[in-house]
Amino acid sequence: MNQTKIRLGGPVFEKYGNPEEWIAALKKLGYRAAYCPVSVGADTATTKAYQAAAAKNDIVIAEVGAWSNPIHPDSENAEKAIKKCIDSLALADEIGANCCVNVSGSRNPKHWAGPHKDNLTDATFELIVETTRKIIDTVKPTHTFYTLEAMPWAFPDSADSYLRLIKAIDRKQFGVHLDPMNLITSPQIYYRNGEMIRDCFRKLGPQIRSCHAKDITLREDNAVPQLDEILAGKGNLDYPVFLTELAKLIGIPLMMEHLNTADEYEQAAGYIRSVGKTVGVEVI
Repeated sequence: MNQTKIRLGGPVFEKYGNPEEWIAALKKLGYRAAYCPVSVGADTATTKAYQAAAAKNDIVIAEVGAWSNPIHPDSENAEKAIKKCIDSLALADEIGANCCVNVSGSRNPKHWAGPHKDNLTDATFELIVETTRKIIDTVKPTHTFYTLEAMPWAFPDSADSYLRLIKAIDRKQFGVHLDPMNLITSPQIYYRNGEMIRDCFRKLGPQIRSCHAKDITLREDNAVPQLDEILAGKGNLDYPVFLTELAKLIGIPLMMEHLNTADEYEQAAGYIRSVGKTVGVEVI
C-alpha cells in the first residue's frame, strides 16, 4: 500500500489581514495547501510576505485562478481576459504558486465557460494555442506554470486532447490542471470513471501541477442523462483510484471547490481523508 501524503486545501472563510492570521486559519482547517491568499494588484512586499509565511509553515500555494474567457468572440472582451491571465500568471510566479489556472475559454458570447458549437473545432484549437503562447511568452514565468482546466465542451476535453495541446503549445511552462469530474461526460464514463482517472495520470502525470476535488451524480429518474456536481462523498467519483494515483506524484495538491459553506468543506475534507486511510494515503 502507498504511504505517501497528499496535501489538501480549500477556501478560507475566516477573515485574515496578514500572513500570520492566514496561516492560523489554515492550521485550524488542517490544510497544507492553499489558494493564493492575495489578489492581482497586491504590492510586492505583501506578496513576498505571504510567500515567506507559506514556505516557513510548509504550505503549498496551489494555484492562482485566472477565470475568464480569453477566446471570447468579441475582441475587446478577449483582450481584457488575456490581460487578466497575464496578470494572474505573473502573480503566481511572484508568490511561488504551483500554477495559474484557467479554462481555455468559449466561443459562447454570453457564457464565459459555456458550450458552443465552435468550441471543439480545429480553428478554436489553434486560437487556444496562439492565446496560451501569448500569455506564457509575455510573462516568461520561471517557477510557475500556466494550466488549462479540462471542460466537457471545450479543449482540453480528454487526456488525449490535453496531450495534443501540450505538443502544439510547445512551452516548457505550460502544465496540466486535473479535475477528473469535468471529464465525466456520459453514463459510460460515469460508471467507469476510475479507468478514465488512471488514463489521465498515466498520460499526464508528470505535467500535473494541481488537482480539484469535487464529485458527480447521475440522475436515475430521467430519460435523458443528467450529470450534476455534488459534495465529495455524495457521488460516484472513484476517490480510491483518484487518491492512489495522485499519491504517486510529489507535492501536487488537491483543492476542494464550489461548495457554499465552511461546514460543507469540513464534510468533504472528512470524506477525502477517510478514503485516504482506506488506501494507505495520508491526506494532510
